Amino acid sequence: MKQTYTGGCQCGKVRYKVSADIGEALSCNCSRCAKLGWLLAFAPVADFKLLSGEDATTEFQFNKHVLHHLFCSTCGIESFARGIGPGGAEMVALNVRCLDGVDVDSLTVKKFDGRSR
Repeated sequence: MKQTYTGGCQCGKVRYKVSADIGEALSCNCSRCAKLGWLLAFAPVADFKLLSGEDATTEFQFNKHVLHHLFCSTCGIESFARGIGPGGAEMVALNVRCLDGVDVDSLTVKKFDGRSR
């Protein structure tokens, strides 16, 4: 069931709202996600609105350059990324740990082998 969430970085410069169904999250073992401790959920770009911080983000890309990893240039937290999903549609990858009020211990966490892709 879709709910509206707010989220952002640690210092508060990057803030957003998103409508998403977050009953589960992915734990990816790629070189980036594993080091950051990301728990991932995804939403269509149309369901995501950046409220503040467009000018406060710095971008990083690696591997196939499919995702635009955007992190706060002040506190360094990457709370979301933008990219193209497997079906070709624009999407937003959410770091569930950066969503306000979400108890990550209550989520089903599925492992994703990003290291092999």
